[in-house]
Amino acid sequence: QVRLVESGGGLVQAGGSLRLSCAASGRTFNSYALGWFRQAPGKEREFVAAIMWSGANTYGNLVRGRFTVSRDNAESTVYLQMNSLKPEDTAVYYCAAAQGGLLQIATWYEYWGQGTQVTVSS
Repeated sequence: QVRLVESGGGLVQAGGSLRLSCAASGRTFNSYALGWFRQAPGKEREFVAAIMWSGANTYGNLVRGRFTVSRDNAESTVYLQMNSLKPEDTAVYYCAAAQGGLLQIATWYEYWGQGTQVTVSS
């Protein structure tokens, strides 16, 4: 069992930045890939970014170049640095853990956090 707790969401103006954190506890953190997804009202859950235990990462097309995912294995924490935020980035952001597979696909993830709200005003 892996427990994930997100933090760092909030209200920011367009063009601003936020850093989300996801603290993990439970089973061996290093053996999991960590992903970030987001879901806006009335829309499907969307892949944002993912990072392997090695540090290799991948990004969704809408955030590539603006968001950066990183992890601190010693602290069992994954981060999502979000820059140049746009109103369309407004969503609940979720952290998730997977042991492998297609990291852009939500169904590959076994464990999910409760989410943190990010709101970007225009």
